[in-house]
Amino acid sequence: MRLLIATLLILICFTSYSLCGAPQSSGSEKKINHDPEAAQLITSDIDNFWFAYDRAARSPNPAVTFQLQYFDKGSAGLLAFKRARIDQCALAETVSRHRGYYDSIRASTLRIPSMKEPIRTSFRKLKELYEPAVFPDVYFLIGCQNSGGTTTDAGLLIGAEMYGRTADTPEREMDDWLKAVTKPVELIPHIVAHELIHYQQKYSGAAKLTLLGASITEGSADFVGELISGKQINTNLHTYGNPREAEVWAEFKTEMDGSKTSNWLYQGDKAKGRPADLGYYVGYKICEAFYKNAADKKQAVREILEIKDFKKFLADSGYEKKFGGRSD
Repeated sequence: MRLLIATLLILICFTSYSLCGAPQSSGSEKKINHDPEAAQLITSDIDNFWFAYDRAARSPNPAVTFQLQYFDKGSAGLLAFKRARIDQCALAETVSRHRGYYDSIRASTLRIPSMKEPIRTSFRKLKELYEPAVFPDVYFLIGCQNSGGTTTDAGLLIGAEMYGRTADTPEREMDDWLKAVTKPVELIPHIVAHELIHYQQKYSGAAKLTLLGASITEGSADFVGELISGKQINTNLHTYGNPREAEVWAEFKTEMDGSKTSNWLYQGDKAKGRPADLGYYVGYKICEAFYKNAADKKQAVREILEIKDFKKFLADSGYEKKFGGRSD
């Protein structure tokens, strides 16, 4: 019973105010595809959203318009995203309050179909590094500013509204968290790579219940995602963390064996005095150390994706040596 309760708490964290998160079940059958060329990259929901958006602006009941013109016409990915993310908010109300923001990202989101080749290139690179890789379909959707991406059995679900920011995006409509986590559309291939790595991870639910396990789960998606796409998505965390790495590690270490993640992950707009979600940064740095110290890089990628014991992985990484700590 304790394990069940703890698992539910972790899933709640993944659902609430997360820029991107680890796999969730959608209730649909999971496809197993090992061919990077066979995965579909589906953008039709973006077109449907803007069709609904224009009509909702003239409708006496925008929520009904979005239901009829967006959700009812949606892909399997949109239905899964609605359950996992959009049902946590009210889309029509969010759009109404942030119309300037949505107006500003429209052109960017319509560029996403042109980015399919760099996404496919990342898929091919993962196949080279990790032979058992599975390649799900990828759905590009527009939600209510609470998720840049997640994975479900339906595939990879990318919240495109989080990746359309331009110099014209009105910051007056954004809280501090949105200002920090919204990115330009050019990062779309890299968020796809991050979620693709989540799809590969073979970690037990129990192992992820500690702060260390949850942070490595996210940080490994950043790290291996960078290996296959050339960039990771949380550069703001590295800008803050790199000059303070020893300080961040010392604080993290005191909490890493506990189940409380709220100081480090899925914080939304609740972080004060520093960026939210620094657990991603710590997890990345541990994986980076493991990879750098490995003689066989392909085997290192396999081990990162198939961690059985996060404490042992930390010890094997040698990360603590950087700060004069033990590595065993």
